[in-house]
Amino acid sequence: MKMTIQNNEQQIAQPYYADDEIDLKELFLALWQGKWIIIGTTIIAAAISVVYALSLPNIYKSEALLAPAEDGQSGGLSALAGQFGGLASLAGVSLGGGSADKTTIALELLKSRSFIGEFVQEHNLKPLIMAANGWDRENNTVLYDREVYNPETNKWLREVKAPKQPEPSLLEVHEEFVRKFLSVSQDKESGLVTVTIKHYSPVVAKELADKLIKQLNNTMRANDIADAENSIQYLNSALGETSVADMQKVFYQLIEQQQQTKMLASVHAEYALKTIDPAVVAENKAGPKRALIVMLSVILAGMLASLFVLIRYFSKKPSREVVS
Repeated sequence: MKMTIQNNEQQIAQPYYADDEIDLKELFLALWQGKWIIIGTTIIAAAISVVYALSLPNIYKSEALLAPAEDGQSGGLSALAGQFGGLASLAGVSLGGGSADKTTIALELLKSRSFIGEFVQEHNLKPLIMAANGWDRENNTVLYDREVYNPETNKWLREVKAPKQPEPSLLEVHEEFVRKFLSVSQDKESGLVTVTIKHYSPVVAKELADKLIKQLNNTMRANDIADAENSIQYLNSALGETSVADMQKVFYQLIEQQQQTKMLASVHAEYALKTIDPAVVAENKAGPKRALIVMLSVILAGMLASLFVLIRYFSKKPSREVVS
């Protein structure tokens, strides 16, 4: 019995530590003590974010809805492919290409370095892509960063490190155009394609969309015509070297199909992609979302200030209280 009493007295005599858990009341008290830090930080962040958001130029976008152009010769080509596909492949003639394949090629070509580079050079788009930083609505003129480009003298003034030059290369222009201005998407179910161009000027955005689609169709048409002419040249050569009637019949059919390809490519302006809903000049801006920028900045600043206040409060508070 005496041993039990002594053990109890020892347990009572031993010090214990108060619970280290933080309750909501203490958190609120800590935040209330640092309320002026939180309020001041939030107000400063709000003012800075408002100034920053207002300094950003408006961005406008122009969209065009396109559909794969119908291939009027697909039926005849499919019929020949079953019988003479091997021979046609030797001649460099494609008999199995449908509109879906042509659309895939067109979309990849649309984003390629070679096509974008040719498009930029043909229409002199380097300043609009690499130096534009705003739009004068009243005069309908594009504004340029004078530290990068002088539109009066057409001189590039940007300061860059080697191997870059003051005038941007086509590789730089391609990366900037695809990253910032061009967006291409295709609906998997309908196959419809949406080409979106963004720019500081809604007029420029619409013009670029129209020119880009037109040049894409022209390039696809020119490539197919060139392929057909090369195939016809080979088939005519092969035709003159054979005296077998069945083989001559095959060559005549292949030549006929290639002539049909040339004819369809020559008469169809929208050869690869057909415009369903053309691009228009936007009336409302697509960005930036200034209210969202300010709201997120205020929330982030408030959270960081609150975290700072809590860290300061609990760093000054003793980590644990000893109770005897």
